[in-house]
Amino acid sequence: MSRRNLIFVALCVVAAVVCARLGVWQLSRLGERRLRNEFVRARLNFPVVALAALPADSSQWRFRRVEVRGTYDYAREFALIGRSRNGSPGVNVVTPLRLAGRDTLVLVNRGWVYAPDAASADFARWRGRDTATVRGYVERFAAQPGAAASASHARAYRYLDRPLLARALGAPIAPVVVVALGDTAGTGANRTPVRLEPPPLDEGSHWNYAVQWFAFAGISLAGLVAFLTSERRRGARG
Repeated sequence: MSRRNLIFVALCVVAAVVCARLGVWQLSRLGERRLRNEFVRARLNFPVVALAALPADSSQWRFRRVEVRGTYDYAREFALIGRSRNGSPGVNVVTPLRLAGRDTLVLVNRGWVYAPDAASADFARWRGRDTATVRGYVERFAAQPGAAASASHARAYRYLDRPLLARALGAPIAPVVVVALGDTAGTGANRTPVRLEPPPLDEGSHWNYAVQWFAFAGISLAGLVAFLTSERRRGARG
């Protein structure tokens, strides 16, 4: 077999191995996604508890449903910028809730509102009653690369940075974020922010991608077999 043909054979084998490995990786990602879905589904189905009744282990908090009572501190509310809904730009309105008899603020993500620049909001439009009982699920603070605060808009942040927000708001902040549950369809969007959907529990495109990668691996091997068969017949004729 010529050197050129050997290179072609090697490329086919390498392509088949790489594609098969990517298919296995996608199946692994699918397994992880299914485990995550079961985890989230189980947490969201736990009974609603008071915020103070959460387990001592903070790793058990995320996605637990809680009920918290207090007074909204509208003067300190702010926007999470760059949030879209059905292709429309907007922000999430985050309002601190002051617990009775305590200085600690609980950040409540009250949901999405339309904002043409995806960075600013007319907070006064979305204010409700001062005292509130909020039911929602617990999310965590997550550090991300880059500055959390918007450089061009006041009271606007890219993500929730707890130490930064505690300094900016001038008050201690509870170690959890409560995402308010309620109307996710936006039927009352002219009065209250559209509540955020719980995390999606679909399986994504991992299965389709795995099938595609395995198909590419099969095509590479089929092409290699066809090539070797052709070369063998040519050699026999010679």
